[in-house]
Amino acid sequence: MDTLAEWLKANAITEIECLVPDLSGVARGKILPADKFVRSLESHGLRLPEPVFTQTVTGEYPDEDITDEAMPDVWMKPDENTVRKVPWYVDATAQVLCDCYYLDGRPCDIAPRYVLRRVLQRFADKGWAPVVAPELEFFLVKINHDPDYPLEPPVGRSGRPETGRQAFGIDAVNEFDPLFEEMYDFCEAQEIDIDTLTHEAGAAQMEINFNHGGALELADQAFLFKRTVREAAIRHKVYATFMAKPMQREPGSAMHIHQSLTDAETGANLFVGQGGASTELLYGFIAGLQKYLPAVMPLIAPNVNSYRRLIRYSDAPINVEWGYENRTCGLRVPHSEPEARRIENRVPGADANPYLAIAASLACGYLGMVEGLTPGEPLRGSAYVRAHGLPRHLPEALTRLADCDPLVELLGERFVKVLIAVKEAEYDAYSSVISSWERECLLLNV
Repeated sequence: MDTLAEWLKANAITEIECLVPDLSGVARGKILPADKFVRSLESHGLRLPEPVFTQTVTGEYPDEDITDEAMPDVWMKPDENTVRKVPWYVDATAQVLCDCYYLDGRPCDIAPRYVLRRVLQRFADKGWAPVVAPELEFFLVKINHDPDYPLEPPVGRSGRPETGRQAFGIDAVNEFDPLFEEMYDFCEAQEIDIDTLTHEAGAAQMEINFNHGGALELADQAFLFKRTVREAAIRHKVYATFMAKPMQREPGSAMHIHQSLTDAETGANLFVGQGGASTELLYGFIAGLQKYLPAVMPLIAPNVNSYRRLIRYSDAPINVEWGYENRTCGLRVPHSEPEARRIENRVPGADANPYLAIAASLACGYLGMVEGLTPGEPLRGSAYVRAHGLPRHLPEALTRLADCDPLVELLGERFVKVLIAVKEAEYDAYSSVISSWERECLLLNV
């Protein structure tokens, strides 16, 4: 770790944030002085309790004991490739992402960053290297102090909120120029390689595209970007939210994942062959997504709110049909040059943990390739007139995952057990809440 210590010294870092993404994608970890951090590297003194990975999104825990371990500590091992300055602090502060290990040297198999590494190892064993490029949507909303009140679009530079749809509207983006200029500055300082910013269909709904790269690197960037844009928004007195469906009459927010497959040695795109023809690997990847996406939904649609987005005619898929340049499908092959041949998974929500969403999508594609699966015919018309082929709510999704042995084996049996228990606890908490719809429509009518 001499290189990391030297970097901290060269940049006059006084404090460092050691970050670990939990199941929900929340940044957990520790903040400590730089000199104490350097000393901790030699003694494995940077530790967290393992149950940090068994928390629900509200910080509660399932009632049952869901791990085989006796609630041990895990050692946070900083990934020196991820160290960055935190640009919004006055004092020189750094952040670093950490992998977690038990004190006997075993990796913590319920840590989301490890789950993605586990899937990527399967690709590496075949000599394959996945390439991904997420597209992440989010809403800007007024600061909301009372959760009983619906969210509203914020006021921009004009002094007025959006009242209509402004898809791809330039002036609508310019309403929040000061916020986005700071967001881009923050991302540049952290080497978060974002590309295009566009206005989406919802009121004050935006989309940011990431340049393509390695799966773990892009998951790291998406994780840090969420934190970054929330910070930039708060500085401009609005919220940025990645809820899948934050407002009743607006479309939901997705995390579309573009995926291609390269030869680990040559870098050649394995989805395209001679003359630009698509390969059996591409078709196997698509078929794997078609077969296994319904079972992996707890990783790409992880919250009760996630399923409100996946409704017919709402700019979100309802099934796993695939097609060329067909945005009504859950799986789209965009028009591109042969060397950029890829498949876009349009099912994941913006609320998904990026490590788990990318791991899940790649796992499905991997199984399709190694099992030699063949996809259905590409759809030429609207997928919205086809049957709803995805789970309609979280309990159904959890049942499908539990019953899918190939995915359980690939993702890790212990991880899947923990994920299901945490999500069941979250669903139980949600089910105990009486909604405003129930009070409005049932109070005096039944």
